[in-house]
Amino acid sequence: MEMIYLDNAATTRVDDAVALAVNEVFLESYGNASSLHDVGQEAKRHLEGSREKIAAYFGCEPKEITFTSGGTESNNLAIRGLAKANPEKKHIVTSVIEHPCVLDTCKDLESEGYEVDYLKVDEQGIVSLDEVREKVRDDTLVVSVMHVNNEIGTLQPVEEIGIICRKKGVYFHTDNVQGFLKEDLALASIDLMSISGHKVQAPKGVGILYIRNGVKIKPILTGGGQENNLRSGTENVPGAVGLAAAIDVDFKIDEVRYSRDKIIEGLMKISGTRINGSLTHRVYNNINVSFYGIEGEALMLMLNEMGIFVSTGSACASTKLKESYVLKALDVDEMYIHGSIRLSLGVDVIGKEDYIVGKVSEAVEKLREMSPFKLPLEELGVGGSELGEGKIKGVAREVEDE
Repeated sequence: MEMIYLDNAATTRVDDAVALAVNEVFLESYGNASSLHDVGQEAKRHLEGSREKIAAYFGCEPKEITFTSGGTESNNLAIRGLAKANPEKKHIVTSVIEHPCVLDTCKDLESEGYEVDYLKVDEQGIVSLDEVREKVRDDTLVVSVMHVNNEIGTLQPVEEIGIICRKKGVYFHTDNVQGFLKEDLALASIDLMSISGHKVQAPKGVGILYIRNGVKIKPILTGGGQENNLRSGTENVPGAVGLAAAIDVDFKIDEVRYSRDKIIEGLMKISGTRINGSLTHRVYNNINVSFYGIEGEALMLMLNEMGIFVSTGSACASTKLKESYVLKALDVDEMYIHGSIRLSLGVDVIGKEDYIVGKVSEAVEKLREMSPFKLPLEELGVGGSELGEGKIKGVAREVEDE
């Protein structure tokens, strides 16, 4: 049985070249980067070389790159670190569809007396720039809006949001965990940015927080004072090397985007199907699709038995089996919310589009046959945030013609 992994938004297989680079550090340059002897200094050179490579990729200074354990820590350091350093500012603006580590951090700060405004999103999952302007106040500490949503893949206008914040003298932070190495992002209007290694074929347990020079921030982890006294703890040199090495990975973005559109075109031929999120402002490898009248968890498990591995919503919280708060924010019908799955593609999907569509169609048909309810599928047809099978076919044809 062929096995196809379609859960790359949850985590990715480490690239072969990245694994070799990391393994070499594990075996040969294993010193503590804070040690002054030769073994430690060799590790230090690897650490700083990785920092310089990442900084060059973003076009920033190496000292603006702080290594962390991943996206969750980076997001916490950004928001909590700003709060500690700027206690006079007690207002935060974020969106209703942020990752739980941002939403829960904001809720925690609310319990400490902070006021949080949550930006709504439209049916495609995009925030309103006008609402951003309305919500920002003189006492606003930070606006935090993710670049790419982890469930529906929608791209937010973060550069424009950053410009609004810069004009108003407010810090802007973006969670770029799902966008790093996938979607271009200029840092000109961004004060803080979080990324994670394991989403881009680098190891788990490493990430960064970009902190623009001049940002007032304090550490949330104290101890040895590593990372310019912003993140204490022995530096993860192999992880840093792996994260830097991932910059050279060929993700075959154009080919995978074509595969995504071809799969969407095939899935939309199934009655009672909805694509969630924007089709035009969407990361290249994301498909969030709902099938009316079935449970997404049941579909995921049936596809698992077929050797196709997908997720339902966010893998970070999928064990809780709750309705997707992201799809609820898009005002998606409850029957579609329950029938949603996420396919996040990698290079191994290329050439397997028809096989994937066939297996998903087979599983959906089986589950609907098992349903005790008569489903109005003929009346439903197909739909989505940008309605119509023709729209999606047009996207696929456009890519094919390039």
